[in-house]
Amino acid sequence: MAEQIVIKLVRSTIGRKPAQRATVRSLGLRKISSTTIQEATPSILGMVNTVKHLVEVTPYEPGQEQKK
Repeated sequence: MAEQIVIKLVRSTIGRKPAQRATVRSLGLRKISSTTIQEATPSILGMVNTVKHLVEVTPYEPGQEQKK
Protein backbone atom coordinates (compact mmCIF):
# COMPACT_ATOMS: atom_id res chain seq x y z
CA MET A 1 0.00 0.00 0.00
CA ALA A 2 1.30 3.44 -0.91
CA GLU A 3 1.95 6.10 1.68
CA GLN A 4 -1.05 8.23 2.55
CA ILE A 5 -1.18 11.95 3.32
CA VAL A 6 -3.73 14.17 5.03
CA ILE A 7 -4.55 17.34 3.10
CA LYS A 8 -6.23 20.23 4.94
CA LEU A 9 -7.58 23.40 3.33
CA VAL A 10 -6.26 26.32 5.41
CA ARG A 11 -6.90 29.30 3.11
CA SER A 12 -9.90 30.33 1.06
CA THR A 13 -10.21 29.87 -2.69
CA ILE A 14 -12.02 33.20 -3.05
CA GLY A 15 -10.17 35.37 -5.55
CA ARG A 16 -8.05 32.47 -6.85
CA LYS A 17 -7.72 31.38 -10.45
CA PRO A 18 -10.37 28.92 -11.68
CA ALA A 19 -7.71 26.24 -12.21
CA GLN A 20 -6.67 26.48 -8.55
CA ARG A 21 -10.29 26.28 -7.41
CA ALA A 22 -10.81 23.19 -9.56
CA THR A 23 -7.66 21.60 -8.15
CA VAL A 24 -8.84 22.14 -4.57
CA ARG A 25 -12.24 20.63 -5.42
CA SER A 26 -10.67 17.64 -7.16
CA LEU A 27 -8.59 16.97 -4.05
CA GLY A 28 -11.90 16.58 -2.21
CA LEU A 29 -11.79 19.82 -0.24
CA ARG A 30 -14.73 22.21 0.07
CA LYS A 31 -14.59 24.48 3.11
CA ILE A 32 -11.73 25.86 5.15
CA SER A 33 -10.52 23.29 7.71
CA SER A 34 -11.91 20.38 5.68
CA THR A 35 -9.51 17.46 5.38
CA THR A 36 -9.09 14.49 3.10
CA ILE A 37 -6.84 11.44 3.07
CA GLN A 38 -5.22 10.65 -0.27
CA GLU A 39 -2.58 8.27 -1.57
CA ALA A 40 0.76 10.00 -2.13
CA THR A 41 0.87 9.35 -5.88
CA PRO A 42 2.73 11.63 -8.30
CA SER A 43 -0.55 13.05 -9.64
CA ILE A 44 -1.87 13.93 -6.15
CA LEU A 45 1.49 15.41 -5.12
CA GLY A 46 1.50 17.54 -8.27
CA MET A 47 -1.99 18.83 -7.47
CA VAL A 48 -0.89 19.62 -3.91
CA ASN A 49 2.15 21.46 -5.26
CA THR A 50 -0.13 23.60 -7.46
CA VAL A 51 -2.12 24.82 -4.44
CA LYS A 52 0.58 24.53 -1.76
CA HIS A 53 -0.15 28.08 -0.57
CA LEU A 54 -3.75 27.07 0.26
CA VAL A 55 -3.29 23.67 1.89
CA GLU A 56 -1.39 21.99 4.71
CA VAL A 57 -0.06 18.45 4.20
CA THR A 58 0.85 15.94 6.91
CA PRO A 59 1.58 12.20 6.80
CA TYR A 60 -1.38 9.99 7.67
CA GLU A 61 -1.23 8.00 10.89
CA PRO A 62 -3.68 5.11 11.28
CA GLY A 63 -6.39 5.93 13.77
CA GLN A 64 -6.34 9.63 12.87
CA GLU A 65 -9.83 11.08 12.45
CA GLN A 66 -11.01 12.64 9.20
CA LYS A 67 -13.11 15.80 9.48
CA LYS A 68 -15.57 16.80 6.79
